[in-house]
Amino acid sequence: MYASVRDDLRATLDEIRDAGLFKPERVLTTPQNAAVSVASGDVLNFCANNYLGLADHPEVVAAAKDALDRWGYGMASVRFICGTQEIHKELEQRLSSFLGQEDTILYSSCFDANGGVFETLLGPEDAVISDALNHASIIDGIRLSKARRLRYANRDLAELEARLKEAQDARRRLVVTDGVFSMDGYVAPLAEICDLADRYDALVMVDDSHAVGFVGPGGRGTPELHGVMDRVDIVTGTLGKALGGASGGYVAARAEIVALLRQRSRPYLFSNSLAPVIAAASIKVLDLLESADGLRERLNANTAVFRTEMTAAGFEILPGDHAIAPVMIGDAAEAGRMAELLLERGVYVIGFSYPVVPMGQARIRVQLSAAHSTADVRRAVAAFVDARDALEA
Repeated sequence: MYASVRDDLRATLDEIRDAGLFKPERVLTTPQNAAVSVASGDVLNFCANNYLGLADHPEVVAAAKDALDRWGYGMASVRFICGTQEIHKELEQRLSSFLGQEDTILYSSCFDANGGVFETLLGPEDAVISDALNHASIIDGIRLSKARRLRYANRDLAELEARLKEAQDARRRLVVTDGVFSMDGYVAPLAEICDLADRYDALVMVDDSHAVGFVGPGGRGTPELHGVMDRVDIVTGTLGKALGGASGGYVAARAEIVALLRQRSRPYLFSNSLAPVIAAASIKVLDLLESADGLRERLNANTAVFRTEMTAAGFEILPGDHAIAPVMIGDAAEAGRMAELLLERGVYVIGFSYPVVPMGQARIRVQLSAAHSTADVRRAVAAFVDARDALEA
């Protein structure tokens, strides 16, 4: 049987390669940082979600080492059996306080967090209204629920209102959006979304994975940025980006929502507890964020330099001021080739193409970090110019 399946799979893989959509994995031989080593040598890393440069921060690493000695390596259990340590409860309390929510529940990833919310809270008599560019984990989570599904165009408030009107007969209405859309760096208009939710008696959920830690005056994400921390009912996020870059996710929400998730959310009930070493290191990350040591300011400065100088050099950068700075290429094969040329010039970036982004909108998604120096950023700009010239030659 497998012989025929194998031939079909090989043909599909060939089609992916021929379309320029194949995604190779490059192996790092060093810790995650602003500069890393790969097979071709040392390169500047402009494609990690290491926004604050904490993935290899010495205080975070030290906290992780201490946690191994005190709490051990893994729990070998789910939370409700024997997988809950004091360190898990402490991290949940710290996240709740940091995000301004009543309670928090930890998951092994934000993908699992988003996968566990909708099925638990919504039934066939309810409606979920989702931004068209929401993360795949939200889309998959919604599919697991029996709720009526409605969608509105990216950040289109008029269409959102139309969908809310359509859902007025539902028992519960839940509007869900990314706080920051990861392929574009666009920020959701949360104040206006909350206004509409109030008008039509809907709950609001935000996946703030690409914002918590560095967006907003205190790094508390897009609800803080828009002044609606007390109006957002559910915040999901990850520990795998700005908050240390390891793994793990969470749902921070109203107390009753979290309580029900602990009883009914399948990814929580049937997955091993978050490793205690990650919980302890994440608490240290929150300590660093609350100490206001200039990491957010450095990230913002690097972002401004890159966006300004790339625009001056004639590149098309999607507008905004987020540390995700998409350099638009258009053609998938050309984006892949550009990424290869940049790697040869010592800059590690990735070309994103369909199905990750819409067909014909391939791009190099540059991600700035507080770990980069101004010289690093300017070296990346120079490499882009040189790679473009080589591509056009």
